[in-house]
Amino acid sequence: MTTRRIALAGLLSGALLTVAGLSACGDSGAAAADKQVKELRYQGSVGAVTLPELAADLGYLNDVTLKWIGNTTSGPQDIQAATTGDTDFGGAFNGAIVKLKANGAPIKAVIGYYGVDKDTFNGYYVLDGSPIKSARDLIGKKIGVNTLGAHHEAVIKTYLTRNGLTDDEIKQVELVVVPPVNTEQSLRQKQLDAGTLGGTLRDKALERGGIHPLFTDFELLGQFTAGSYIFREDFIKKNPDTVKTFVTGVGKAIEWARTTPRDQVVAKFQEIVKKRGRSEDTSALQYWKSSGVAGTGGVIAEKEFQTWIDWLDRAGELKKDVKATDIYTNEYNASAAS
Repeated sequence: MTTRRIALAGLLSGALLTVAGLSACGDSGAAAADKQVKELRYQGSVGAVTLPELAADLGYLNDVTLKWIGNTTSGPQDIQAATTGDTDFGGAFNGAIVKLKANGAPIKAVIGYYGVDKDTFNGYYVLDGSPIKSARDLIGKKIGVNTLGAHHEAVIKTYLTRNGLTDDEIKQVELVVVPPVNTEQSLRQKQLDAGTLGGTLRDKALERGGIHPLFTDFELLGQFTAGSYIFREDFIKKNPDTVKTFVTGVGKAIEWARTTPRDQVVAKFQEIVKKRGRSEDTSALQYWKSSGVAGTGGVIAEKEFQTWIDWLDRAGELKKDVKATDIYTNEYNASAAS
């Protein structure tokens, strides 16, 4: 899962300023009526392999190719780039997609790409011996997160709400944006009272000892797909076959990674990273365990958006009503019909 450091709120305003000009942005990359776009521009992640990159390497994208234009550490930034036409698709936490859609962005989620399960999850950690034992103990405390307006903020506030904190009490829990690579150090130096850790960073921190989870998103919510890839609606309309090829190919890559022995998946990831020749460190790949995607082939379930619509609505963060079924579609996913 890519880390996310840029707050969604600041990005929304920039994205919405461009909504009026989206048709022009979309036209710049769209094909003529008799020829659909076959090259998809996207952002990657340093030292990691995205599911579309895996799908391309496995030959699942057929005649569709990918054009890497740079890396991102932020899901909200990634979907904003797709909204404005700087890229053709982007991926982010489903709650961030809900918020962008509710603010008028003409986007559609087409396939889930990361999630939470027993092997792949995020923990909200405190030091051993910390006086923080419960949700109420977080009042007046600082929690390190990788970005605002996305997965971790939503999970933390859901945890606080479910444990009986009022809106005023929740406002007293301070979320501090910290680069994920610095979270463990900031927690151990007591600059934070709690910190969010997942994946490689979590496993390495646990190996060093001295910390434990107050709770995890898997304990709180069970297995669920947390984020999806989106396209602009105008792009989908002009390039339906390309979108179907992309979605079906990524869905096949999800199942390949789910059913292939872990050591072989890791070896394939390392091969892909080395082959692209960007002088990246592949050591973190050995900690990969799963994509966490719940649905077969990345098929999206309505509840995976409705959960965050309800949360954002309760928090007063939705400017207008939005329906889950208006945000996503499984129309282009071959797994939805099987």
